Amino acid sequence: MSDPIKNRYEFVLLFDVKDGNPNGDPDAGNLPRIDPETGNGLVTDVCLKRKVRNYVQLVHADKQQTDISGDEQGYDIYVREKAVLTTQQERAYKALSDEEAEGATQVQQAKAWMCKNFFDIRAFGAVMSLKDFNCGQVRGPVQLAFARSADRIFSAEHSITRMAVATEKEAEKQKGDNRTMGRKFTIPYGLYEAHGFISAPLAKQTGFSEDDLTLFWDALINMFDHDRSAARGEMAPRKLIVFRHESELGNAPAQKLFDLVTVKKNCGEAPPRAFTDYTVTIDGDNCPAGVTIDEKI
Repeated sequence: MSDPIKNRYEFVLLFDVKDGNPNGDPDAGNLPRIDPETGNGLVTDVCLKRKVRNYVQLVHADKQQTDISGDEQGYDIYVREKAVLTTQQERAYKALSDEEAEGATQVQQAKAWMCKNFFDIRAFGAVMSLKDFNCGQVRGPVQLAFARSADRIFSAEHSITRMAVATEKEAEKQKGDNRTMGRKFTIPYGLYEAHGFISAPLAKQTGFSEDDLTLFWDALINMFDHDRSAARGEMAPRKLIVFRHESELGNAPAQKLFDLVTVKKNCGEAPPRAFTDYTVTIDGDNCPAGVTIDEKI
């Protein structure tokens, strides 16, 4: 694995959805998440991190084993579907059971082992201070804010029919009519903008490396292609704009860099229905000294 990153980064991810629900709200009957004051759509950071985790899990499936051993490993996923976190952390204690403390506490050793072997802990951090097999807490260098749509979104409700039932009892209750009704919610179109931050000092603490960074960019670009479902419609990344600082601590405030990217609707009063209904501009002429802009998409 390569050395930890030595530069600070910020990035802007633009992605869109067509005839789908990018992030349902379980507290609102799975309606698309919205800002109730403005009507703009929202996608949580947790939703985006889940897609990154799933992509890494697919790419490095051959390096994820029940018992991790060897330096070639390091791409397992800590927060995965149906995972038991205590069991995940127990693996660290089993791996270190025969090793000497070497001046470090058992919790510190376990935390270092977890960072070394789990990509999402190195990237996003984790709270692992459970009563059994305590592995401490890790602040991750990669953080994402909520994604917000460029304009108000309209949530459409659709009735759907299933031509079958799940059980014989349900069939008897339906009296021969096996059709069951349901609902799904979609938005016709939405362009979302997410902001992200990557800290070099925190990367030193977790071991988040240049190889990890390359994998993270790949995940942002490709994660929607491996997350298809009838509920999410067509989702795609449209722009990934990366700001690279020359120094570890950074050469300009993050918000000043984000302000260089503007997204404006160009379809007049008509509701936007495609990415071409927007114009995205990057004011590279006013980019602060010590910062370079890399358009990965």
